[in-house]
Amino acid sequence: MPTVCLKGIDNHLVTVPTGLFIDNEFVPATRNATLDTENPATGSLLASVSAAQKEDIDLAVQSAKRAYRTWRAESPGTRRNLLNKLADLVERDATDLASLEALDAGILYRDSIGLHIHQALENLRYFAGWADKVDGLSLTIPEGMAYTRREPIVGSVYKISFLSHLLTVLELRIYWLTHPDIYSMITVWKLAPALAGGNTLIIKTPEASPLYGQKLAQLIAEAGFPPGVVSIVCGLGTVAGKAISEHPDIRKVSFTGSAGAGRQVLAASARTNLKRVTLELGGKGPAIVFDDADWENALLWTTLGITVNNGQVCIAGSRIYVQSTIYQRFAEAFSARSRDAVHGDPLLPETTKGPLINKMQREKVLSFVQKGQASGAKLLHGGGGEENFVANTAFLDVRQDADIMQQEIFGPVACIAPFETEEEVIEKANDSAYGLSAAVFTNDLNKAFRVTEAMETGQVTVNVWGALNANTPFGGMKESGFGRDMGKEALDEWTVVKCVKWQIVRK
Repeated sequence: MPTVCLKGIDNHLVTVPTGLFIDNEFVPATRNATLDTENPATGSLLASVSAAQKEDIDLAVQSAKRAYRTWRAESPGTRRNLLNKLADLVERDATDLASLEALDAGILYRDSIGLHIHQALENLRYFAGWADKVDGLSLTIPEGMAYTRREPIVGSVYKISFLSHLLTVLELRIYWLTHPDIYSMITVWKLAPALAGGNTLIIKTPEASPLYGQKLAQLIAEAGFPPGVVSIVCGLGTVAGKAISEHPDIRKVSFTGSAGAGRQVLAASARTNLKRVTLELGGKGPAIVFDDADWENALLWTTLGITVNNGQVCIAGSRIYVQSTIYQRFAEAFSARSRDAVHGDPLLPETTKGPLINKMQREKVLSFVQKGQASGAKLLHGGGGEENFVANTAFLDVRQDADIMQQEIFGPVACIAPFETEEEVIEKANDSAYGLSAAVFTNDLNKAFRVTEAMETGQVTVNVWGALNANTPFGGMKESGFGRDMGKEALDEWTVVKCVKWQIVRK
């Protein structure tokens, strides 16, 4: 199967296979269908990658079904060792993986190597530790005894000898938009607990940035996972993604993307076989800054919260509410911190701002800038850009009902508004269709407790933004979706509870 050789950090050469990874081999797609992937910083062609068709998805399904028969019965210790081995290989090839994120998705190399790869390693090793600890309970009942077992998600293959099987699927593509949301981390958030729980997995990579997944596939084979346990394919969401969500033999879909596409995945589940679905559908994160907050700390995290990866992260702190007593001072300081950035090649150390994933996303972000100006909000800084680059942008005095305050932009656009009281800001922060993550900045512990308790989000951080850890659950409420990644709770998404009851005949 063909490969492509790319120049990564310091001209280090990275070789990546371009085929579909099925049955531990890289194979061409049906009819040799391909997708071109470009460097978003330069517009140059990086590679032509095989594009999975409906027939290819079915081949991956058959491979996963064959593998499941033995993988689900594999000893937990073996699953633990293989996940740890994969972690070792990801750590060994961290330079390659981070280079591919920079080339393919426009993510700063230093962010990828320092945060994203670190997160991937943390999750692989955390869930490797859980692989031999997925236990049930012993229960007392009047008839005798009962116990529960945590098992992989199981369905029936009705047309193939009524054999038990499982197929779990990670779908990381919005059907009509690209989704470059820190793919390296999100992939492992799903892969690690799924494999620890004894499932087989198909990963569909984002069509705009598939190369990280192609490299990860190499490492999965090298680690020694049996053929079919993990398949990794690229393809259009309207083709491969649709085939995945509608396939009758698939029993679980975990999807990260837009709310509209999530609804389609959920509808497909209802139409077909009621496959289990977990959804992470973006957010419109509020960051609340009280006048008693540590000044430098609040500025640091609110700036990072909307500029990291150009705001192309689901937990972006895009709504910034600042207490009126410090509002003007904060606006000036925030602008000074975030307006100037060095646009350029994400591989270079002097670059502080990479490109958006593609021109379509740039046009979408700039359309929101126009909406913001039309709404009467004051443009504090930014608003323009060339090629795929968009300047860090901030609006002041944004109305609560403005489109830029209510809709996910998925770009580096901060919406800043004042508030007077604790009660007022809680109401404003919760006035959103989304409920993924929020941040609160205050040195008053009692206030922090009250506000975090009132937030309608799956995660709330205090005096920090983001703060993702392998042992803490992450997921949304409302239209941000349902289900949890990371933490012990993630294992619940990848296992089912079987209850076994025994009636004891007493003499």
